[in-house]
Amino acid sequence: MPLLQAFTRSPKLPLSNRGRRWLRAAVATVVVTFCLYSLLNLLFPLKISIAYSPVITAADGSVLNAFLSPDDKWRMQLEPGEVSPTLKKAILLKEDKYFYYHFGVNPVALTRAFLNNLTHGRTTSGASTITMQVARLLYPKERTYANKLVEMFRAIQLELTYSKDEILLLYLNLVPYGGNIEGVKAASVLYFQQSPQQLSLAQAVTLTVIPNKPSSLRIGRQNERIVAFRDKWMAYYLKEKAFPKEAIEDARQEPLEAFRLEAPKIAPHYAYRLHRQYPQQPIIKSTLNRQVQDKVQQLAYNYLQRLKGYNIHNAAVLVVNNQTKAVEAYLGSADFNDGLHGGQVDGVKAIRSPGSTLKPFLYATAFDRGLITPKTIITDVPIDYAGYRPENYYGDYNGYITIERALATSLNIPAVKLLDQVGVQAFVQKLKQAEFSQMKKHGGSLGLSLILGGCGVKLEELTALYSSFANQGTYASLRWLQGQKDTLSTPLLSPAATYMLNEILTQLQRPDLPHNSQNSAHLPKIAWKTGTSYGRKDAWSIGYNKKYTVGVWVGNFSGQGVPELNGTDTATPLLFDIFNTIDYNSPESWFRAPNGISYRDVCAVTGLLANSFCQDQIMDTYIPSVSSMAKCTHLKKVAVSLDGKYAYCTSCLPETGYHHQWYPNHAPEMLTFFVNQHLPYVSLPPHNPGCSRIFQEYAPIISSPTANMEYLLEASDHQKLMLQCNAHNEVKKVYWYINDQFLQSAPSNQPVFFEPPQAGKLKISCLDDQGRNTNIQVTVRFMD
Repeated sequence: MPLLQAFTRSPKLPLSNRGRRWLRAAVATVVVTFCLYSLLNLLFPLKISIAYSPVITAADGSVLNAFLSPDDKWRMQLEPGEVSPTLKKAILLKEDKYFYYHFGVNPVALTRAFLNNLTHGRTTSGASTITMQVARLLYPKERTYANKLVEMFRAIQLELTYSKDEILLLYLNLVPYGGNIEGVKAASVLYFQQSPQQLSLAQAVTLTVIPNKPSSLRIGRQNERIVAFRDKWMAYYLKEKAFPKEAIEDARQEPLEAFRLEAPKIAPHYAYRLHRQYPQQPIIKSTLNRQVQDKVQQLAYNYLQRLKGYNIHNAAVLVVNNQTKAVEAYLGSADFNDGLHGGQVDGVKAIRSPGSTLKPFLYATAFDRGLITPKTIITDVPIDYAGYRPENYYGDYNGYITIERALATSLNIPAVKLLDQVGVQAFVQKLKQAEFSQMKKHGGSLGLSLILGGCGVKLEELTALYSSFANQGTYASLRWLQGQKDTLSTPLLSPAATYMLNEILTQLQRPDLPHNSQNSAHLPKIAWKTGTSYGRKDAWSIGYNKKYTVGVWVGNFSGQGVPELNGTDTATPLLFDIFNTIDYNSPESWFRAPNGISYRDVCAVTGLLANSFCQDQIMDTYIPSVSSMAKCTHLKKVAVSLDGKYAYCTSCLPETGYHHQWYPNHAPEMLTFFVNQHLPYVSLPPHNPGCSRIFQEYAPIISSPTANMEYLLEASDHQKLMLQCNAHNEVKKVYWYINDQFLQSAPSNQPVFFEPPQAGKLKISCLDDQGRNTNIQVTVRFMD
């Protein structure tokens, strides 16, 4: 038995030693392999730097615009969600069905390929996995056995660095399609004008087979060969039961009529803007609404064709979603390719004169300061601000007019008066809060002409400002990108002031309603304001409702003025067309009155709280604790003689022989207006000549010449200066003095002309028949 045991056990000892040796050899191999890989990985680290073609996408993910990569390739980065299951299955079955099971190298496939090639004496089949193909695409080299080993090394590096899905995405981004087209996304867009996730089975298989022979299978040139190759693989997919038989049969019947197309060039100004702003970003996801953009583009292009006969060649449009502040349409010019008229100029960013488009913001600011309410009466008469004499658009004057009417009819003089009350710098500060760039640069040098277009603005700034009117006066910066962080909102106006403004800008009885539109059934329910710059170089129309704010500019980028150009008939028709197209089914709901607004009865003559003598009253909106509570003073009670010849003050009031009578309490500027326009008015009787009282209030206001101004006169022509003043209602005569020397007397509202006696400073004095005096100084220079 011991001998038998020795016989049976003795062979096991060498086997055990052999096993240990194999184990040690295996461990040593692993360690050496690991060390070798680590050394090679250290010496030749994996570096992936892919230069993608910058792509700008719309809100729905479709490609709006694209640019060549830095190496002049069309190589658009593919996102994971853009790979359809159909495309993925087709690629894997054809290229590497065991992709998710190997470590970058398929040993079985390598062995089979090696034996086949050895048997035939030439290369008959390859064994490259998708990972190895990615390595070859990242590090292109001549196909040799040595380089194949390098590919295998790089493939292992990839597998240890990236997930399988990430490697597959790299492959789909780099796979060649002939010419300078690389990647499935670029091929889908340039050949089929759609995203890879929208490819049909036939299209997906087409893009699967082309990379095998990208030079000889060029879409648009060898479509018949491609279809034959495609159908061959369709048979394979049918055999593998990869797709339903019916789907494969339908795909084989689908013709290939594709050819290479130009990259999309939708919203080019917007695309260039975002590309410059984010130059390193391969996919820029914009907020643009593709349908809205297409409609705006078509409307503006067609509309401008009708204006070219008037020598008007450019238009720009911006559409903002009021709920999200997202830019949904951006049209820098109606025709980007119109090189003759500067079609590549971006009208959304161009600095232009705003005309009257800032007036609504000024009026709303005055509402918030308690200076006015919609029914407040303001005077619309000629006025002089240190030599600045604003005029209305049509050169006429209305005398007394309500604030709401002054804004609805876009009168210039009331707006200038209002800006003077608010303060230029205070208003500039409000515009700075709304991110008006030119206000930040030049706001300190602006004057009263600011409100009539004497400043520079951009269409995007105006549109963002008007969007705040649709959001109860709260301003927020526009959103250009999806996922963009919300900016801090800034309350520019109160909800109450904004509501008053909205009601005024919705009125249809106004001169900026386009001609022949009054009875149209196609008027959109919007609030809007027009503007026309000096010289008729810019026509504006900005409108808004609850959903959208649309800004429209029409003109010439060259700055050439056109007599027919105005906001009413040039810009507003396009504005209406856009609203009727992009928001035709908008609900009729409108802005509701906020809690901070109330209603009161006011005198119809002044818009102030009614006094005991006020006969007619109307309803007005106001802001409690903010709006002025001043009472009406449009009449004043005056003691006059029984024959009506003289008026008495308290100092000279007789004991008998008089009675009290109500007289209109007109401002001096209105009296001058009545006289110059030959309008009848009720004047006070002259004051009692026997009264010795010296009046301090209501001294005459010298309206011409302008105080502290320098006048350059032609001595040889004996040019004269005009003297004119605005005097109180009861004043009948004024007395003019030059350098304290009496010149002449004249009716209070009659101009007087005189020739300055010498050059230099002149003191001009005006004394009324009540003893009230006003002095100014001017400088006169004579030209030789």
